[in-house]
Amino acid sequence: MRGVFWIVEGELKVFPYEEGSIYGVSKSGDNYNHRLLWAYIKPARCRKPFDYYPRGRVEYKKNGTPIIYLNPNIGGEYILQIKNAFDLKEEPVIRYDYSEHYKCYLDR
Repeated sequence: MRGVFWIVEGELKVFPYEEGSIYGVSKSGDNYNHRLLWAYIKPARCRKPFDYYPRGRVEYKKNGTPIIYLNPNIGGEYILQIKNAFDLKEEPVIRYDYSEHYKCYLDR
């Protein structure tokens, strides 16, 4: 599976991509957009924007190898949880993304 995730108050929140989904879909149409999904996954009464908490996504290379892109503030202790949540059978490539795209409150 591929999809997006956040670490919110120390808890992994995942949103695996579902084929044919009609909400939160990225421009390419084959994955999710963090900003569009935040309303569905944020904690009750949370007033933080989608990019406040550390986040990432699971994708696949053309050869089928999974890749986990994530904010550099997400510690290694979450990797196993992410692998399990997205049912990754193969060892993924881990890519800490230092770009503006994955920045959170810890980077500002």
